[in-house]
Amino acid sequence: MKRIIKVLCLCALVAGSLSAQVSVNPDTLVVTKHQTTIKGQAISYTATTGNQPVWDDNRKAIAAVNYTYYERDGIKDRSARPLVVSFNGGPGTSSLWMQLGFTGPALLKIDSEGYPVMPYGTENNPYSILDVADIVYINPVNTGYSRILDKDTDRKIFFGVNEDIKYLASWITTFITRQNRWESPKYLIGESYGTTRASGLAQALQSTHWVFLNGVILVSATDLGLQRGGPAREALTLPYMAATAWYHKALASDLQQKDLLDILPEVEKFTVDEYLPALAWGGALPADKRKEIAKKAARYSGLSEKAVLDHNLTIPTRFFWKELLRDKGFTVGRLDSRYKGIDNQDGGEVPDYNAEMVSWEQSFTPAINHYLRNELNYKTDLEYYVFGPVRPWNNENNHTGEDLMKAVAQNPYLKVLLLSGYYDGACDYFNGKYNFWQMDKGGKFQDRFLFKGYRSGHMMYIRNEDLKQANDDLRDFIKSAIPATGVPAKY
Repeated sequence: MKRIIKVLCLCALVAGSLSAQVSVNPDTLVVTKHQTTIKGQAISYTATTGNQPVWDDNRKAIAAVNYTYYERDGIKDRSARPLVVSFNGGPGTSSLWMQLGFTGPALLKIDSEGYPVMPYGTENNPYSILDVADIVYINPVNTGYSRILDKDTDRKIFFGVNEDIKYLASWITTFITRQNRWESPKYLIGESYGTTRASGLAQALQSTHWVFLNGVILVSATDLGLQRGGPAREALTLPYMAATAWYHKALASDLQQKDLLDILPEVEKFTVDEYLPALAWGGALPADKRKEIAKKAARYSGLSEKAVLDHNLTIPTRFFWKELLRDKGFTVGRLDSRYKGIDNQDGGEVPDYNAEMVSWEQSFTPAINHYLRNELNYKTDLEYYVFGPVRPWNNENNHTGEDLMKAVAQNPYLKVLLLSGYYDGACDYFNGKYNFWQMDKGGKFQDRFLFKGYRSGHMMYIRNEDLKQANDDLRDFIKSAIPATGVPAKY
């Protein structure tokens, strides 16, 4: 990557040891120039890395939110140029995952299936969406280099479902104003808990700051406050389990011979038509029907009929991760069940650790630290928080799914895209589909809810084939959510 660097303002450095308190400038930036190739086309772009303040009601800066903003050069009129606002989830994780793994112009060096390679580092991302949209990656407070400025500031104003949405809606509005992007088509993309954040922000931006979006992109969606336990949540994981069992060749031979996408519709139909109603009956389910359901659930999950019956027809995901390959001495990953772990003992109900997360942390953490300092010239002695201290987190009054539905209903331009990996056991794909159905129970807006599935897990983009396809799917979605000039907003 060729770089021409112009430093406007360096963030504060500390004198002395790394253990000393590092001062934080809440309003600062560093600008660098770069060139790359995306989909065979030479692209020049500007990267801006820095802090923008969070203010209290008296306009006092109380926190610094760190961000990286990529703009394609040579765009004379940005009124038609899409702006994508990107963040990850946790809550409490920084934006490095999608920045270096998915949509940004720099790409983590990993193998084609997503496993770490050494030496760690980055390379050009030939699939980045920077050719069609500018992107800003946001690190919420206490993630990445973002920090609360005063130790006496009440942490509760940042760390909760609605608290997080409130201050970030204001921050995003200020960013749009500073960058002169009010005329641009605007999109949010959030991953994992970031889908909760994006869903709430869609309505908060629209109703409180009058920022109307063209699109919301949900990557590995959470339940968005639409359901909390019960038969539905227990049943909906079965299609994910079937996908995982198929991947590890743990299904019966007749199922194993089929392609994954031929099996899943069959499992989904069973889940909605038979499995969910059976779980709703609970202890009142007749014994013969219980045995029939257990046999089918075992067939699709790859577990024994006894294991299903021992858990009263419900299959806890933690048990599934431990049980599926127990006889082979392996566990399967939580966020991506293609990954296998090895426990200290084969006995027990749950895995000792998440095999996929250890792998990802090993490759992403050194890469983001090197990239920001050496490629983007952002120098600071702050520790980059991959996972930051944001607990306790206030989860009360989570109505983000309802908020997203309100935003869609009130804004006829707004479309929603869900991207899911079939092997994600934390934010399973079928739960995401189900949430779409529940948000729009009247079926009036289904043409504005789109779903794309991939043969990978939570971070589907770490598999090279899915990285390419998912970015193409984003391009298509971004373009589809921009109406032709002069087309009125109406239903």
